[in-house]
Amino acid sequence: MLQRNFSWARRMANQSPSRKAITDFHQLHSSGRKITEFHLSSIVKICGRVEALQEGRQAHCLLLKLGFTADLILMTTLLDMYSKCTNIHDACRVFDEMPHRDVVVINSMISGLCSCHLPSYAIDLFTKMNRSDRDVGTWNSLISGLGQNSEGRTALIFFGRMRVEGVEVDVMTMISVISICADMAMIVHAQQVHGLVIKSGFELYLPVGNAIVDTYVKCGCMGDACLCFRNMPFKNVISWTSLISGYAKHGFGVEALKAFHQMEMEGVVPNKITFLGTLYACSHSGLLKEGWISFTTMVNKYSIAPTMEHYTCMVDLLARAGRLYEAHEFIEKMPIKPDAKLLTAFLSSCCHHKNVELASAAGKKLLQLQPQEAGAYISLSNFYGLVGDMEGVANVRRLMLERGIRKEKACTWIEISRKVHSFESGDRSHPDYQKIYDHLRVLIQKMKNIGYVPDTSMVAQNVEELTKEEILLGHSEKLAIAFGIMSTPPGTRFLIVKNLRVCADCHVFTGLISKIEGREIVARDSSRFHHFKDGVCSCGNYW
Repeated sequence: MLQRNFSWARRMANQSPSRKAITDFHQLHSSGRKITEFHLSSIVKICGRVEALQEGRQAHCLLLKLGFTADLILMTTLLDMYSKCTNIHDACRVFDEMPHRDVVVINSMISGLCSCHLPSYAIDLFTKMNRSDRDVGTWNSLISGLGQNSEGRTALIFFGRMRVEGVEVDVMTMISVISICADMAMIVHAQQVHGLVIKSGFELYLPVGNAIVDTYVKCGCMGDACLCFRNMPFKNVISWTSLISGYAKHGFGVEALKAFHQMEMEGVVPNKITFLGTLYACSHSGLLKEGWISFTTMVNKYSIAPTMEHYTCMVDLLARAGRLYEAHEFIEKMPIKPDAKLLTAFLSSCCHHKNVELASAAGKKLLQLQPQEAGAYISLSNFYGLVGDMEGVANVRRLMLERGIRKEKACTWIEISRKVHSFESGDRSHPDYQKIYDHLRVLIQKMKNIGYVPDTSMVAQNVEELTKEEILLGHSEKLAIAFGIMSTPPGTRFLIVKNLRVCADCHVFTGLISKIEGREIVARDSSRFHHFKDGVCSCGNYW
């Protein structure tokens, strides 16, 4: 009988996370067979995977009815299920009602609070624990959870405390901390953590090696990423995809395709994410023919069905190259309806190539989808601004207000002497803001002396030209660059990171500054990397 119970539980646990496993459990229950803790543990896990909250609650009721509340493992699984279903209220209730809690339960609760975007509650629970009760899993749950909630700085503070308290780090600690350094582009911290990885003997672990490659990519150090990749003793599809996507983000399309062909030669089978990297590389390097080859290879050779992201890359590839009508025809022939991101990408290229007809059509379709992303509305508003349709601008802003869409505020950060400095548009909160603005005005004047004219066409506000220039002056990337020049020795290379796409005026500004000041400036925005040197950008103004 016990063997039969294990068989049912094992069968459910090994199935793909689908409704079929839940149906099988209902059939088992209806058959009158005895339900054990093994069955319940399996079905609760599956409910968590597929976020089947209603079925998970039914399993919870059955658990109570059968009297399994003293089973700590099963109750922890139940707590985890509610967290994955983003029902933190019931997760907390299960936690509070547990008569006994071990460190695994608390770790699960910390992870659940973080996954439900309640990092402050996770920190509170962590600090209430006795120091002796925490294990490496407790620290890992908090550090990784904070990183996932854009609380990277706080996560690194706790990592520092972890080391001070003498807690031995493990592979998961390293992966979490490396990933946080990558997201924040903290190259100095990343190099120090890389040193700790080598010292601790974790460099041979494949997930750690992959994370290190990804970190150097995101910190703007493509050369170091390639070096780390070559030194990896083992490589899988994730390793190759990280390298290919890195080349793509840095605008090295030809190198990305060479890496892809090398991967094929070594017998590694690409996946759909790999092809996203190759298509993105072609799109951002103007490799139209190669992009089509990559797309057909994915479909015909590897039998990978294109997703919306792949179609978006193809539309972007055609539209960026000025093949707007081909891109429009491609959209019309797609087997799935375009989403807001695809139409936004197409609209952006229509605006760039000043095709009012197609931009208007794309804009109308975009509004019909009622997208929740502010970027779609901003692109449409910018289009109306470019063609001088201020009524259209006003209508888009009214729609944003009615639909509760808020524009994400532009933010740029820079790491100076191991400290991250953040700037928002028009920011005056920095202690040295007056010096920054004064220095920025000096730089602008130098640029005007060699022919720079601020591009005020993207300022939608109906204000005087001088006011528009003042608005451009306060763009977050300009503030970060001015601060970087003020705070580093002449000739020093530095990196800035922006949460949104860099605007056209700031792109021109950064190129001229790199020439005037003799600097190499690397800018990472939401789309890609820009390497500015001697007045030239690596993107070739193709972004």
